[in-house]
Amino acid sequence: MKQKPSAINSIWLAMVVLATLTAAYTGRMDEVTKASFDSAKAGVMLAIGLIGPMALWLGIMKVAEAGGLMRVIARAVRPLMIRLFPDVPAEHPAMSAMIMNMAANALGLGNAATPMGIKAMQELEKLAPEKGTASNDMCLFLAINTSSVTLLPLGVITVRAAAGATSPAAILVPTLAATLCSTCVAIIVAKTLANRGQAPVIKAPIQDQSSPEEPEETAPPEDLYPPGPLGRGIIWLLIAAFIGGIGYQAIQNPPPSLFSSASLNGLSSWLIPILISGLLIYGYLRGVKVYEVLTEGAKDGFSTAVRIIPFMVAIFVAVGMFRASGAMDILIRVFTPLTSLINMPAESLAMALMRPLSGSGAFGIMGEIVSQDPDSFLSFLVSTMQGSTETTFYVLAVYFGSVGIKRSRHALPAALCADAAGVLAAVAVCNLWF
Repeated sequence: MKQKPSAINSIWLAMVVLATLTAAYTGRMDEVTKASFDSAKAGVMLAIGLIGPMALWLGIMKVAEAGGLMRVIARAVRPLMIRLFPDVPAEHPAMSAMIMNMAANALGLGNAATPMGIKAMQELEKLAPEKGTASNDMCLFLAINTSSVTLLPLGVITVRAAAGATSPAAILVPTLAATLCSTCVAIIVAKTLANRGQAPVIKAPIQDQSSPEEPEETAPPEDLYPPGPLGRGIIWLLIAAFIGGIGYQAIQNPPPSLFSSASLNGLSSWLIPILISGLLIYGYLRGVKVYEVLTEGAKDGFSTAVRIIPFMVAIFVAVGMFRASGAMDILIRVFTPLTSLINMPAESLAMALMRPLSGSGAFGIMGEIVSQDPDSFLSFLVSTMQGSTETTFYVLAVYFGSVGIKRSRHALPAALCADAAGVLAAVAVCNLWF
């Protein structure tokens, strides 16, 4: 069966055609032509600049994954998951798959999160009272997934670093606050809309409630070689020395206030080195061959950066032409009275509207804005939006399509409400933080 073109096709084409049409009236055709070539070059250069950071971070996360960090997270969040999904047996494979999916999303392991999310939907489908119709648990899981529970927006941070931002990691705390708001809204809306006469969930047979995929029962890999007493002792001495360094810096350069902007920005700049060292130390203490595993995982960073070049070029060209033609200025003047009420730059509207439709499209818009002025409020805002929201329509199509769901019930309204909450929360938090 033929598939309908995705929304990004119409949006991208409209931007290019409207840019050309607007330039015919504004007399900026030369600027539009120049912008098309310059934007294509900028898209490639930014994507090339991402190869190193992506390779590094995917390698580091591979070390943490090999050391069993995701299993630790899974055990920590299991009590909360049981309360969120009371109709799913605690020991059912669906519970394990959902936990692992959310842990992967939280750590920025998007490539691992999607297969786990599909597995979770397949297991939840076995518990659904009506085949082809999304159950309450399936709707809630999808809404939480699209609200983007993200602790580490590493992709956004690497884009900001590649663009030369003064403090690439400054979006960590605002992103966390925005994503918590969107997740809370997703849960509240999904739970509220769930009370619409769905039949009781059919529990799975007892024999299906134990699974070799359970995090607690997953045997540790056989190729782990934990360090001996000497190695562990050296690590703990280094940690103690680092703590001493924190105290030394606090004495030498005391912050004016614990919650001042200087203190908070300083904390953001410390987070990335601490995170890198902490994850590598965790892997080392667990017996991971950190160098070998990191270099193996870094291979994915290179291929990922190369794969996004076409998307970056396409979006950069469309946005560059749209701006150069004067169409963006017209759009800003139209929406400024509305967006000014919440101190939201009108230029960020394209990002807010694109994010639920296309991850690559939104990533391209964010990258284009960040590359123009990486330290501006607009750049800070769209970076936070990118890190705190998700591609709702893509996730719904992939997850529900994998189990043949025809009737999504309240999954899409809950997810879109979460997206709106994430955008509004990002605007509010960025205005307070920046």
